[in-house]
Amino acid sequence: MRLVVVGAAGRMGRMLIKAIHEAPGCTLAAAVERRGSPHLGQDSGLLAGLPASGVPVTDAAEPAFAAAEGVLDFTTPDATVAFAALAAQARIAHIVGTTGLEPQHLAELAEAARQTAVIRSGNMSLGVNLLAALVRKVAATLGTDWDIEIAEMHHRMKVDAPSGTAVLLGEAAAQGRAVDLAQQRVAVRDGHTGAREPGTIGFATLRGGTVVGDHKVIFAGAGERLELSHIAEDRGLFAQGAVKAALWGRGRKPGLYAMADVLGLDSL
Repeated sequence: MRLVVVGAAGRMGRMLIKAIHEAPGCTLAAAVERRGSPHLGQDSGLLAGLPASGVPVTDAAEPAFAAAEGVLDFTTPDATVAFAALAAQARIAHIVGTTGLEPQHLAELAEAARQTAVIRSGNMSLGVNLLAALVRKVAATLGTDWDIEIAEMHHRMKVDAPSGTAVLLGEAAAQGRAVDLAQQRVAVRDGHTGAREPGTIGFATLRGGTVVGDHKVIFAGAGERLELSHIAEDRGLFAQGAVKAALWGRGRKPGLYAMADVLGLDSL
């Protein structure tokens, strides 16, 4: 499968290039960066710490997409919707790991998914998506007298909060309760907040050091507490999941998919 990596010079972009290099059944078709990037023209393999690939970094996304079968995208929300339009035009699978997406970005992705397969997840690891399935099941089983809190910690350089993974877990909890996360979400507490509102889903965000990603979902009942957690020790697992998603999405009919679809976890 011929894959394009966008944001190729970034930390995740380099890991995606490495993951493609190591995965059977796929090859790097193009490595795309923004206009004016100092990495334009560099060999993408060398950029990722690999042997020379013969694939130079380019800013010409449209012809790159036209010659590929899928694109791996861990960029920024605005860049992702631009790439979504190009992927839809080229009818290639668009694998989106970008976080910090707002409703308008999600609407653009949904529109693109009418023409091609878009696979989006706030986290592409097997462990996190299994955790989300468990959270959905537990939330559906326990009543609203059990409070749900989601705590996450990432490295000091992360720019969005709460993390995409935390939101994914919050959405799983909301789905389990058959409610809208946007209506039940409490992302900030400061000052005299009053008592906790029953049925809400709280988020706590920590930043510091070089933490790859720690997530915990707490179900707090009267006199007992259930905690489900996941610790990511290697960012490369996100890249490996993205490649797995791309291979699954090859030739898939247009639609908006999640990693739960890729991993077959919807039945949990």
